[in-house]
Amino acid sequence: MGDVRKKIAAVDPVWSRIRQEAEIAVRDEPLLGGLIHSTILHHESLETALSFRLSLKLASAEMSEQILREINDDAFAAGRDVANAARADLVAVLDRDPACQRLLQPLLYFKGFQALQAYRVAHWLWREGRKDLSYFYQMRTSEAFGVDIHPAARLGRGIMIDHAHSIVIGETAVVGDNVSMLHSVTLGGTGKQEEERHPKIGSGVMIGAGAKVLGNIRVGDCSRIAAGSVVLTEVPARKTVAGVPARIVGEAGCSQPSQSMDQILSGQI
Repeated sequence: MGDVRKKIAAVDPVWSRIRQEAEIAVRDEPLLGGLIHSTILHHESLETALSFRLSLKLASAEMSEQILREINDDAFAAGRDVANAARADLVAVLDRDPACQRLLQPLLYFKGFQALQAYRVAHWLWREGRKDLSYFYQMRTSEAFGVDIHPAARLGRGIMIDHAHSIVIGETAVVGDNVSMLHSVTLGGTGKQEEERHPKIGSGVMIGAGAKVLGNIRVGDCSRIAAGSVVLTEVPARKTVAGVPARIVGEAGCSQPSQSMDQILSGQI
């Protein structure tokens, strides 16, 4: 067993660290032993652990845990995109959320991370042409986590959704890599258009709590959207916007707003 774990650590340091954290957690809180063993320590990879966790959270009288597990396993086995995105999302949460001290936490407890991974399976189903099943995943993700992401939306890697209550992301929305958003964010449309009607968010963007970005508009790389803002027009790269409707109030303040998570608009309004 020791040789197997050494190989796992060499191939996948993220999973190796999660297992080490799980062993410590069981030692420190034995009452969580059943949860941690079934979710983490009984698995040999992040893919199988995440597949199990999602099936448990999304199961209902309408779709059994076993069937969902088979679907999730297929998504993770079909290619590296879903699994690699999950790893990037895990690291993003650890790096940016001050409430997260261990990689273990998002996998077990954080609904933003879990909802995002459920979306990634739904998006895989959408690309495979299994649209009805992808809609089912969207429905259950909304019911279980309070997060509504259309399976056709395109989200990059390294996404951090903090708190994740009442997140809405529309069908034609695009979100770049390394984006951070807080609760009650909407990436929505402005009418009944059937074509491109949702925002295109660049990489490295930070979107504050309660912000609404509406319409087929571009939000440039490494920009900031202040909490409570309503964005109806394009946002240039590396700028800060705030207000209703939002307007440019200054520079972004740093090279990577999504990583610094600085939401203070000192002297800018």
